[in-house]
Amino acid sequence: MRNTRRTHSARWTAAFAAVVSVSCALQDSSTTTLRAGDWPTWRGPEQSGFSRETGLPETFSRDGDKKNVVWNNELGARSAPCVWQGNVYLLRLTGDKESWQEEVVCLDEKTGKVKWRVPFSLFLTDIPTTRVGWSNPCVDTETGNVYVHGVQGILLCVDKNGRVVWQRSLTEEYGRISGYGGRTHTPFVDEDRVIISFLNSAWGPQSKGTHRYLALDKHTGEVIWWSTPAGAPLDTTYSAPVAAIVDGVRVIITGNADGNIYALKSRTGEKVWTFRLSKRGLNASVVYRDDLVYACHSEENQSNTDPTHPTMGRVVCFRASGRGDITATNEVWRHDSLTAGYSSPAADDKYLYVGDNSANIHAFDLKTGKHIWEHNVGTVLKGSPVVADNKLYIGEVSGHFTILGLKSTGEPELLSKEKFVLPDGRPLEINGSPCVANGKVFFTTSKDLYCIGKPGATGGNAKPPALPKEPAADPNAKPAHLQIVPGEVHLSPAQSCSFRARLFDENGRFLRECEPEWGVRGAPGTIDAKGRLGIAPDASFAGGMVTASFGGLTGSSRVRVVPQMPFKVDFENVPIGMPPPGWVSATKIKFQVAEIDGTKALKKLSEMPKFILQRIYLGFSTSKGYTIQADVLGTDEKFQMPDIGLFNSRYRLEVRGNHQKARIVAWAPMPRLAVEKRFKWDPSKWYTMKLRVDIQDGKGLIRGKIWERGKDEPAEWTVEATDSTPNLGGAPGLYGYSAGSTDKKKGAEIYYDNIVVTPNS
Repeated sequence: MRNTRRTHSARWTAAFAAVVSVSCALQDSSTTTLRAGDWPTWRGPEQSGFSRETGLPETFSRDGDKKNVVWNNELGARSAPCVWQGNVYLLRLTGDKESWQEEVVCLDEKTGKVKWRVPFSLFLTDIPTTRVGWSNPCVDTETGNVYVHGVQGILLCVDKNGRVVWQRSLTEEYGRISGYGGRTHTPFVDEDRVIISFLNSAWGPQSKGTHRYLALDKHTGEVIWWSTPAGAPLDTTYSAPVAAIVDGVRVIITGNADGNIYALKSRTGEKVWTFRLSKRGLNASVVYRDDLVYACHSEENQSNTDPTHPTMGRVVCFRASGRGDITATNEVWRHDSLTAGYSSPAADDKYLYVGDNSANIHAFDLKTGKHIWEHNVGTVLKGSPVVADNKLYIGEVSGHFTILGLKSTGEPELLSKEKFVLPDGRPLEINGSPCVANGKVFFTTSKDLYCIGKPGATGGNAKPPALPKEPAADPNAKPAHLQIVPGEVHLSPAQSCSFRARLFDENGRFLRECEPEWGVRGAPGTIDAKGRLGIAPDASFAGGMVTASFGGLTGSSRVRVVPQMPFKVDFENVPIGMPPPGWVSATKIKFQVAEIDGTKALKKLSEMPKFILQRIYLGFSTSKGYTIQADVLGTDEKFQMPDIGLFNSRYRLEVRGNHQKARIVAWAPMPRLAVEKRFKWDPSKWYTMKLRVDIQDGKGLIRGKIWERGKDEPAEWTVEATDSTPNLGGAPGLYGYSAGSTDKKKGAEIYYDNIVVTPNS
């Protein structure tokens, strides 16, 4: 077992120093055959919560003789475990208060002993400790690499030995939106791509916030495609995709934050069809079997038999074939008024098992939709059932773990039911789903990870069926889609990047690479005939596109330019009414350059309450060892003053208007590190703020100053903090909270000017 604290800094120093390579080779798209006993993703090898293993336990006892308990480890989690080649993987909260982090853990499948742990910091999120580790780990069966998505927006690729291969900061790089509820999407691997989705608001065409899908090269983290199939998002959600071959097309099928289900071509992100379902976002993942999709939710239905009496909740089965809007034509059966909004269904070869919000399990005939039985397993259900060996395994939030025996006809038999409680009698929550591997069942409570199984059981040798084979692409087929890779890059002045162009047929199958006519729009640079883009040495902030055209097809890639430190921004070259180009989340409806006091400054708009709190990022997520300084002004709006702040290495220095305090904070909802001092400041006066972060002796030294603009800088720091579990880097940025903003009145206004970012001496 590794010493986590000693290796933390070294791991992340290496991760920050790594440069994601831009390879010109198209990765092998073959799929590794799954072994019997593998459970590499939270929904299992058949993507449906179903295992073909046998010899699984009917009962177990957590106390006394601990019957059929192979081992348990005090590593509680929200997430579902996954198992691959003798290892168990888990995503969870670790540490205590100041040392709180999120971590991916690898344990030995046979003994439960920890092999390695990779922790990463919690930052820039409103999610509290009770909801950290919401998403589930995912193993790539070709490489053995593990992918996790943290609540702070880190997408991490770790190899089987615990080495960080690559990482993306989805919040700082792509404007990922994080709600306080904790709903975080689980990564999904298909062929050479790892696919993740999230709500985001970035820059340029992605300024408008919506639910988008991002495919990255699973080996390098390079962007392959973006897809925006949806309308306006209605919620943050966590529905995960499944892969399928439908009408000869390899697709992913997934529920969206706009309440619809979409099929996207897996290799290009192009939308194939839409099935309209809910008037709120979808959390439960779908099940796909034999050209049929099964879905459920618990909100108001988009379509009702009687529009004057809307129904809440639905379980529906529809055909996966077709193009366009298939809602009216493809439905096979449905049951209304069944509220199953969080737990995802499971399916064996005959029945669909649906858990409703009140922890009732319903069985439906897959083909006809006939309701076969209903059985209660508790009070609140968030985790998803798993079906295997004619048994159903399910945990629920009130601490019950239930094993049901399934019969060929009639209701199931209760085989086992254990209640997990704290010493004071409160339940130990079970939020994650179980998994089945090699004759054993693995599940988590909020305090423990359990492995249960019969002595000597191996699970048998039944292998899960592979996806149907696609028809081979005709190399002479007419190309239908032009894809530019990488699909997004972030560069500095004088840097260069080589792009390549890929052609796909109408079914999303790769044909060949081509040599298109290249162009550049909005980015300060030139591109040659081979697709090599060079950024001008004197370039400043920019957000633009590399474009390509070939045979009547067009494609593009997003290019963001960020100057190297030191740099200064005074907004004099930015048009009035516009945000700075290429700044992440600094969109026109949130931030605009305005005139004030005879000069230009960046104004945070305060008229829309849904944008009352905003964070924007103006540098690279890998930046470290620097100081950020800015002039700031906050107004008083009907006795409401704003909060104004700066980001440095994922720490925030802020002046809190209504509290009249200065504060350094690392993670606002659960301030594992929060130091504040009384600081009186006046509205309508300009102040200068400075935030510096240094790493000394393995600790973070975070220091902030605030003084009235135009006066001498004070020698003393206004507020200082020391972090024993430091952030090693992160993007410089700005923070603003417009107190008092409502639907009927604007809140306090905020202005920023003369932003300077310099490396520490």
